[in-house]
Amino acid sequence: MGKKVLVLGTGAQGTTVAKRLDLEPNVDKIICADYNEAAVKELAAELNKAEGYFCDASDKAQIAKLLDGCDLVVNALPLAFGKNVIDAALEAKCNYQDFAAPEGFEDTWEKCMYRLLTEYNEKFKAIGKLAIMGTGSAPGTMCVVARDTMKDIDECDTIYMMVYEGVEAKRFQPYWWSPVTALNDMDDLPVAWIDGKMVNTKPFSLPIERTYDYVGYPVRFVEHAHDEPFYVGMKADELFKGCKNAYFKYGGVGIEFAEPLARAGLLKRDPVEVDGVTVNTHEVILNALPQPPKFTHEIEEIIKEGLVSDTGAFVVEAMGKKDGKEVRVESHLFAPGFVESFEKFGVTGEQYLTGQGGFLFTKLFVNGHLDGESGFISSAELPEKANDQYLKYAEELDITIERRIVEDDPYYKNQAPVKEYKEWWEHPTITPVEL
Repeated sequence: MGKKVLVLGTGAQGTTVAKRLDLEPNVDKIICADYNEAAVKELAAELNKAEGYFCDASDKAQIAKLLDGCDLVVNALPLAFGKNVIDAALEAKCNYQDFAAPEGFEDTWEKCMYRLLTEYNEKFKAIGKLAIMGTGSAPGTMCVVARDTMKDIDECDTIYMMVYEGVEAKRFQPYWWSPVTALNDMDDLPVAWIDGKMVNTKPFSLPIERTYDYVGYPVRFVEHAHDEPFYVGMKADELFKGCKNAYFKYGGVGIEFAEPLARAGLLKRDPVEVDGVTVNTHEVILNALPQPPKFTHEIEEIIKEGLVSDTGAFVVEAMGKKDGKEVRVESHLFAPGFVESFEKFGVTGEQYLTGQGGFLFTKLFVNGHLDGESGFISSAELPEKANDQYLKYAEELDITIERRIVEDDPYYKNQAPVKEYKEWWEHPTITPVEL
C-alpha cells in the first residue's frame, strides 16, 4: 500500500513538495491544507492524487482530523504553528518533517532546539516514529553536505557553512525569499559552536573572506542567525569528528543591504520615538521591501529587465587532519542559477534549491530509506545510508557536489584581516548560551 502524506502550508515550499509527491509511485494520497482555502483547492485540482482542505493551524484539533491515516506530515507553515503540528503528529503517531525549526516550546530559540532534540526525541522514539527539522536548503541540504564532508577528514577542528547570495537584479530586490524571515534573521543573535561550547555571536561580526574560481572576486562572509552550528554542536563528537568550532557565514546582496541599516540601529524591532512620533523602523523597512517573485510572469519580467549578476556559492569548509596531515576539505554545491532555473523549471534559483532540497527529505520518507528510524532529529543526523541516498537523489535534479582537498595551504593560515566595522552592537561579540 502506498503512503498517505499531509502537506500543511501551500506556499512555495509546500507546493513544490505536493507537486513532486504527485509523481512518486509509492504515494497514493496527498492531503494539502492551508488557511487560504481557494489556493489550496486550486493546487489540489492540478494534481492527480491530491485533495485540498481548509485548515486553521492555530486549532490543533483541525490538524489532528487531517492527520487521520497519514504516514507523514510535512510542515511548511510559519514557525509559530510548529508546536501544534508536532503535538498533533505525536498524538496521531505520525512521522513529521519541518522545513524550519519550530517555535513555541521555550522562551529562547536555543532552549527550544535543545528541548526538541532531547525531550521530544524521546517522545517520538516512544511511538516509533521519526521527526526531522531544518529540511530546506540551508539548513537541510547544507547539513547533508556537511555530514558527507566528514568522510574526507579524520579529526575536525572547524567547520564553516557558507552561503553567498550573488544574484542581483537591476531592480531593487534584496531578497528572493520571505522579507520577513530575511530581516528578522539579520537582527537575531547568531548561534555558533566555539571551543566546544554553544555561544551567541553578534550579527555581521567575525568576517572572513574567500575567493572562488566560479565567482571570480573576493567574497566577504559574516556571522548570521542560522540553525546549522547548533545542529553540528549537538552532535560534534558523534557525527562531526570531534568538531570544536562551527559557524554559519552569509554574504552577498542581502547582507550588503542590511548591514548599514543594522549599524544605524534601524533593524531593531522595538518602537522608538522620533520628534514625538512612535516609529517601528524595522516595520517601516519591511513594508518598503518588495516581495520575491512567485509567478512565472514576475520572474520573466525581472529577467527581461536584466540581472546585474547571476552567481553564488554554497560551501562547506572543514579544517582538521587527515592521515596525520593538516587539511582543508571543501564541498562546493552547484545547482541551476536564476536564469537556468527559470528556463528549465519556471522558478527562481532560490525556489528551486529550497523546494527540491526540502522535497528530497520527503522522498527519503516515502521510499522507505528512513524506515525503522525514530526520534526527533535535525537534518544533520540522517543515518549514513540515507545521507548518501539524499545526495544521489540530488544529482538527478542537477544538484551536485564538488570536493576539493587542500593540504598545508598558507593562504588560509595567513589571511589578511577582513574589513570589520566599528563596534555598534552593545553586547560582547561572543556570549554563552543557556540551554
